[in-house]
Parts: sequence; C-alpha cells; structure tokens
Amino acid sequence: MLENKIDPVQTAHVLSEALPYIQAFSGKTIVIKYGGNAMVDAELKSGFARDIVLLKQVGLNPVVVHGGGPQIGMHLKKLGIKSQFIDGIRVTDSETMDVVEMVLGGLVNKEIVNLINQHGGSAVGLTGKDGDLIRAKKISSQQASWEQASELIDMGHVGHVDSIDSSVVDLLVQGNFIPVIAPIGVGEDGASYNINADLVAGKMAEVLGAEKLMLLTNTSGLLSKKNELLTGLSIQQVNELISDGTIYGGMLPKIQCALDALNGGVNSAHIIDGRVPHVVLLELLTDQGMGTLLVRH
Repeated sequence: MLENKIDPVQTAHVLSEALPYIQAFSGKTIVIKYGGNAMVDAELKSGFARDIVLLKQVGLNPVVVHGGGPQIGMHLKKLGIKSQFIDGIRVTDSETMDVVEMVLGGLVNKEIVNLINQHGGSAVGLTGKDGDLIRAKKISSQQASWEQASELIDMGHVGHVDSIDSSVVDLLVQGNFIPVIAPIGVGEDGASYNINADLVAGKMAEVLGAEKLMLLTNTSGLLSKKNELLTGLSIQQVNELISDGTIYGGMLPKIQCALDALNGGVNSAHIIDGRVPHVVLLELLTDQGMGTLLVRH
C-alpha cells in the first residue's frame, strides 16, 4: 500500500527543520501543564507520552504538571459525593479532598508515569508532599450568589501556591528522570490542598528558571474578537487585550498564570490545543508552531 507510506523526503525535511530548535533548547527546562481532552483520549495520551520521551532523548528537560478534573468528577459521582463549583473552583471538603488526592496523586499521576515509561522514558511521579515540594495556603472563602441571596462559602481544601522547593525536581532532572507532578500542596498544618494545575505549572516554571511554560488547553489558543488566532504577543500587548475585553472569562486565569511566569523570568509561554496530535512537538520544533506564543519582550 504505497499510498499510505509517509514520504521519506518529507520526513527528512521535518527532522532537518527541527535541528536548530533542538540545538537552541538543549539542556533547557520546559514545564508542560497537561490537561483537558489530551488526558482523556487514549491515542492523544499515548502520543503525549511518546513526545515527552522524545524531548528528553534529544536533550531537553521536560517537567510535566497535570490536572485531572474530569477524572475527579467521575470518581466523586461513583462514590455518591456531590460536586459543587464556585467560579469554576471545586468546593473541596475533607471527604472530597481524600478523593482528589487518591485520583490525582494515585490513579492519574501513575497512569502518566506508566505511559512515559512504556515509551522508553524514565518518569517519576510526585505530589507537592514529596520532598516538601509545594507549600500551600488555603484560599479565602468566596462569595456565591443564588436567587439574589448572597453568602460566603468556605472552599475547604482549596489552596494556592505559597512556595516551591524544587530540590527534589532538580535531583530528578539531573538524574535524567522526567518529573510528573500532581498539583497537591501541603499547608503549615500538614493538611493537603487541591491547587489549580495551571498555577502550579506557572510557579514551577518560574522557580525552575524554565525556558518555556506550555499550557495544553481545549482551545486553539488566544483568539481575537474576529475569531483569529493571536500569537507572538508581548506582556504589554496582552495587558491591552485584557483591558479591551478581548481576553475574558475562562481564558483570563490561564493568561494571568502565563504573565506571572513571564514576569518571573520565564522566556516564553505557550497556550496550545491539546486536542491536536503531537502539538507539543509542533509548537517546539517546527517553524510554523501552534497556538498562542507569549514573550517577555
């Protein structure tokens, strides 16, 4: 079936095109937030794991931070525990937190680690509790409104990043391992806290002095009011897009996370569509790239 074979000349061209990017990023740390549809579709999951192994093989240092909202919701439903959200954040009582920790730190984390290892990589799974990696602080109660009534809701075990001690991640990277991090932090009281994976990835990129932060999403990137993909944006341009209402809603927290990373010293941030096969490689190692690129200057 010759018509199904990949053109070897085209393959050689692609490899040649990737060379300068591999040379430029060799030895550099790339923090990748892995979530959305890319974590649910079996083919995309396998492709992502393979791509991470390839990056490590050619000299880059990928660090994966993953989410797992749909998986948490599914297991809560199985256990008959009702999910409540305020402004997109899951209210997390002690019973819910036990499930979150089991799903993120156990099932999801170990599945990603296993897939990477099956493709020839050497991945190690972590939560914020390992090596005192992520110190968390509880977020304050949030205002919720229903039928003109307003009340303060205790969000429970929902936290934000207070600090990161990257010692254990540094050791793994130096040992040629691929860290896979679940976004669970620990408070001063020893309690576990569920933290937004985008926030953890952004702060991790900053602390590690990463070359790039990559956020996998379920959108093609940042779109203009005319529905055109925007890319190559500076911090100033992004702030202008926030001011004029182009960036709003669910995209705002991701953009703010990317801006914080850029302001913290990360060279570039990328918002890319995790539904596209091999999107990480397409963005990192090709001239055309994918999604939205944000740069410091």
